[in-house]
Amino acid sequence: MLERTASTVGNVEEIIKEVLKEDLRFIYSHIGPKTELEGNQSGVFQGEHTAIVEVALVDSTRLGIQKVIAVLDQVTKDISGVKLSFSPEASSLNSILRTEEAPLVIEIKGEDLGVIEQLTAEVRDQIFDMPGLLNLQTSIEQGAPEVEVLFDRFKLGLYNLDMNNVITQIQDQLRGKTAGKLERAGEMIDIILQIPDQGLKDFENLSIKGGEKVYRLHEIATLRSSNAPKEIHHRNQSRIGKVYAQADKDIPLEFIAQQIRERVESIDLPLNYRITVAGDEARRQQSMQSLGFSLILSVILVYMVMASQFESLLHPFTILLTIPLAVVGTIATFYWLNTPLSIMAIIGIIMLVGIAVNDAIILVDRINQLKRGGLAKYEAIAQAGQQRIRPILMTSLTTVLALLPLTFGFGESAALRAPMAWAVIGGLVTSTLLTLVVIPCVYAVIDFKR
Repeated sequence: MLERTASTVGNVEEIIKEVLKEDLRFIYSHIGPKTELEGNQSGVFQGEHTAIVEVALVDSTRLGIQKVIAVLDQVTKDISGVKLSFSPEASSLNSILRTEEAPLVIEIKGEDLGVIEQLTAEVRDQIFDMPGLLNLQTSIEQGAPEVEVLFDRFKLGLYNLDMNNVITQIQDQLRGKTAGKLERAGEMIDIILQIPDQGLKDFENLSIKGGEKVYRLHEIATLRSSNAPKEIHHRNQSRIGKVYAQADKDIPLEFIAQQIRERVESIDLPLNYRITVAGDEARRQQSMQSLGFSLILSVILVYMVMASQFESLLHPFTILLTIPLAVVGTIATFYWLNTPLSIMAIIGIIMLVGIAVNDAIILVDRINQLKRGGLAKYEAIAQAGQQRIRPILMTSLTTVLALLPLTFGFGESAALRAPMAWAVIGGLVTSTLLTLVVIPCVYAVIDFKR
């Protein structure tokens, strides 16, 4: 078996070399089960029939990870007798933030494992040909082979056999039994008696002692071969089957999730069974709800501070108008970049609530000072604009220049910090320019004092 696995891995390596060519840095293959120190919770499914192939790309490559996975999945799908799955190497940041095996996870919740397995297969078939999905896997497939021993209680009673004693005898013969200890080089070593590895036929003829008589296992039990589920997840006392998939980064995850929901609506679900989209999409929705509350709270806090500062309930509303002006700039910036609004972009908008109002505060405060000095409303507005245009432009320009380096793609966290910087820069540019025009006009309309 090991030689056959090694031959298959060699063929896969040749395919990878032919596809990637000069973009390939090296290939490292591990055939067989991992050692105990390297193994993880999936080690029980590893054996001489499994292998792990790690592919490293050169630093100068222009190929994205998702594109490489899509190409390799396409060229290796016709290899018969081989089950391949691909997963990108998680960065240090993703390994901390991500709790699922894949960015897109579809959960099937219920009670009966057989029904969950059937529904999981139906979900996989429904989304198998959907564009934007790569490397589909399920938690039900690829389980380890197992042998179920179903005891005949009538025969056990007839032969006067205790079930617990029979199970103990089977475990001792398969796993071994400690017969004593041996001292060697000053260390005590266990002496374990264990029968050699055997096939299913030999297992059926396993000897079971009952008093002075010896019985064969197949005489008192029925043996049934099956495949165990790869994973059995539980949440809130309900069993869960999962479908994992990699998502194309060129397509927003929320669009893919919506298409999945539309496709699985046609599946007839039994009572108390549900299908939900989890993974990064579920965390995105939770984050959006939390950020929406944070945005509202930040606006309220800014209004309270300005109301106490200006001793007015009206002028803070004038200043808060810079927030929608900043949001317009943020949306226009991401539209120009052809990039969807991400979580970090929303965080940038929340930051704008405290940054964009600074220019309006400077302008409105100066208008109020001039009015208290005896100038008329329109004269105060015009003179304040002339006196504060330079501080406003300088303040905004220094902030934009300080954030500009964050938009450059340096380091593996560039994709995380760049959207936040672009959101603040785009919103600050429009809010600064429009503040000099819109805020004086609004102030002139809503201020009724002459």
